[in-house]
Amino acid sequence: MGLLNYNFDWGLLWHAPYGAMLLGGIWTTIHLSLCAWCMAVIIGIIIGVLRVVPHRGWRLAGTLYVQIFRNTPLLVHLFFWYFAAPLLLSETLQQWLYDNVGDYAYYAGVMGLGTYTASRVAEQFRAGFLSIPKGQYSAAYATGLRTVQVYRFVIVPHALRIILPSFTTEFLTCFKNSALTMTICVMETTHAAYYIDSFTWHGLETTTAASVVYLVLSGCVILIMGWVEKRLRIGGRVGRGAM
Repeated sequence: MGLLNYNFDWGLLWHAPYGAMLLGGIWTTIHLSLCAWCMAVIIGIIIGVLRVVPHRGWRLAGTLYVQIFRNTPLLVHLFFWYFAAPLLLSETLQQWLYDNVGDYAYYAGVMGLGTYTASRVAEQFRAGFLSIPKGQYSAAYATGLRTVQVYRFVIVPHALRIILPSFTTEFLTCFKNSALTMTICVMETTHAAYYIDSFTWHGLETTTAASVVYLVLSGCVILIMGWVEKRLRIGGRVGRGAM
């Protein structure tokens, strides 16, 4: 009976100010995901390298990072960066943070999502590094390159092309995980839809709109990923199109 009596209003989101709210949430989702992904790739490559270098201490450090960040829920990371991390600072720094960083929740979301995703990216790169023949490492060192240069110019580019299908899929996961930042008050797509619903009591329309947004953006990401994979795929390797 409740559904039969429901007053559908699919044009609700075209009315001010709700349309602007949803568009703002979509834009926040996009740039938050991109910032978190860039952080995840940079940290992930570093941790992935630490996981395979001969030095036992560096391998231990990389392993600890992966085990800590990968084996705890993303929600815990978001809560840590939003609620707990500021408490580790001095009172002066805490006051400066709250007075001068107007959208701290956004930066906490980027840090939480980025550091969490980095642990997953690191394992993908580790798998890529281990799949490269040892002879390629020896050949790179034989040219006179130092360890950092070997990984920067030879090993990382090769490993990236090997792990490309799973690597690009991880970006899609990062993009979808950004919805959890609503729990720390980031006004992304999901939170914007929830916020509009709290004013209009039209949750069916708002959640449907948010779902459509995620489907469209995810479809665009998949198309871009497919194009990148075709451009960079190594011949003889399994790609997304071959599966």
